[in-house]
Formats: sequence, structure tokens, C-alpha cells
Amino acid sequence: MNILQKNLVRLALLAALCVSSTAVFAATVVNVTLWDKGSATPMGMGMAYATPGLDMSKATMGIKAAPATALAGVVTFHVTNSSTDTIHEMIVMYLADPTQPLPYVTADQKVDEDKAGDKGEVSELDPGATGTLTVNLKPGKYLLICNVAGHYAAGMWTEFDVTK
Repeated sequence: MNILQKNLVRLALLAALCVSSTAVFAATVVNVTLWDKGSATPMGMGMAYATPGLDMSKATMGIKAAPATALAGVVTFHVTNSSTDTIHEMIVMYLADPTQPLPYVTADQKVDEDKAGDKGEVSELDPGATGTLTVNLKPGKYLLICNVAGHYAAGMWTEFDVTK
């Protein structure tokens, strides 16, 4: 083999190594849609996570995650606010005890993010806007929530599971 051929073989091996190590460290990608029925629709209440007798069919806002589960490690959330007239956000909350509701400050109509296990967020997105969040998540149960005043209690949350 001449020098050119040896260098081409080395380059091919290096390229194969790069491709294989990228696959090992690739993040799980989750597409998240923040939706509502429009500002003309009265905002429902009493639909926060772990509320007894919860009927999510009455929710006027919500979050959809696809897929709704990921392997532990790096997870990238691609978030789209599909609303035509309302600002939304997405916050990843770790549930230390999935049987308990998140700490809620009624006067502010918001979850207490510091007490709730906030792992990262895509802050307020204008209608039609998008954002991205990449976080390293351990196995467990999480909630994706919108914490704009009143939105969480209006049903703007979804469960998200991280497995080993």
C-alpha cells in the first residue's frame, strides 16, 4: 500500500469511530407541543397533577410529549407553542414522590419551582415560537408543566417517564 492508500484507510477508520461514538452519546429527542383552546375559552381550574377525581377531558390547555418516555441520560426537548394568542413555557419537574401534588402557591396561581424539583425550562414562548432544552435526566417520573399563572391548574402538564 502506498502512503495515500494508508492515509485513506486511517481516515475511513477515524470516520467510523466518530460515527459510532456519536450514536452512543446521542440524546433522546422529545417533541413537545404546548396547546390551548384559545384565549376566548374560559380557563379551567382544578386540574393540577394528583388532584382527586381528575377529568382531563375538561382541560382548556395542555402539553403533549412524543415520545412520553426516554432512557436515562441526555434528553433534548424540542418545544413548540402551538397557541395563536397565548404565551406558554415548559418546565421539567422531577417527582420525588409521584403520589403527591407539586407544591402550589395559590395566591400566585403557580407551582413553587424551587421546592418542586425544577430540572430546566424553556421560558415563556410567544405564540408560534419554538425553543430547545437539553438536560441529563436520571430514571424516575417527571412532569412537564407550564407555570405561567393559572396554566398548570388548567391542566397544562403531562407525565414523562425516564427509564434505565
